[in-house]
Amino acid sequence: MQKILVTGSNGLLGQKLVNILKKDKSIELIATARGENRIPDEHDYEYCSMDISSKEDVTTVLNKYKPDTIIHTAAMTNVDACELQQDQCKLMNVDAVKFIVDALKELKSDAYQPHLIHLSTDFIFDGTKGPLTEEEQANPLSYYAWSKLEAERIVIESGLNWSIARTVLVYGIIPNSSRSNVVLWVKASLEQGKNINVVTDQSRTPTLAEDLAQGCVLLAKKKASGIFNISGPDFMSIYELAQRVARFWKLDVNLINASTSEGINQPAKRPPITGFIIDKAKTNLGYKPHSFEEGLALLDSQLANHK
Repeated sequence: MQKILVTGSNGLLGQKLVNILKKDKSIELIATARGENRIPDEHDYEYCSMDISSKEDVTTVLNKYKPDTIIHTAAMTNVDACELQQDQCKLMNVDAVKFIVDALKELKSDAYQPHLIHLSTDFIFDGTKGPLTEEEQANPLSYYAWSKLEAERIVIESGLNWSIARTVLVYGIIPNSSRSNVVLWVKASLEQGKNINVVTDQSRTPTLAEDLAQGCVLLAKKKASGIFNISGPDFMSIYELAQRVARFWKLDVNLINASTSEGINQPAKRPPITGFIIDKAKTNLGYKPHSFEEGLALLDSQLANHK
């Protein structure tokens, strides 16, 4: 039986991972997050509170469970907040990764060879071109991006068995979530009849949260090593994304105003063009993501159940 520990289990990706992994009888699942468990269904897995920003917490929990695989999803991901609160960003995104790596290195032995799966981001690139392969040279534009690239370096140089799952613009929904994402924001704004300004000069390959979770599970099952792009298959501007959301839910496309990044005041710089080529994940892992419209259809069915 494979013992898998997930960090950040209260988050969007964390909850999707728990939902998939707890159904697998070949897996013993430990879900961890700071504070109380916010997943409505508490069956078929064990929950343990763990604050990744506490070295003591991390060491204690990893010593207790000795997981075969750690899927590290917990991070500070609000890009503007990271720019404005750099100490907190470094603690959550860099120091925390070092705490996990150090604890696993202490435990590692001939009999115990843990596999660390670390989540990273397209924001480590400068956005001069896209979609990108795993070999592209990183050049971070923001403090968040620097923190995620620094975390990658710590993982790569750890001497552990590791894989890095890089992703792009994740969307989806979970019960009682306080966090929104671009798809939900566009849908809600247009339903309320609001005019919205959406950038035409940023392009991505938006990723359904279920697809990202599936990619992480494939990495865990196959004990894959190296860097893998795990994103959606469709490359589009954020403006086109908003239009596709509007058309899918039959909302008023005329409420969407084309804007540029200059016209939207954000503390942190975003890379203009990213998006990923996902051939490596498809070939090596058997990764099969939903198309953007298929992802919206799945989201639509989930929204109906949440009412």
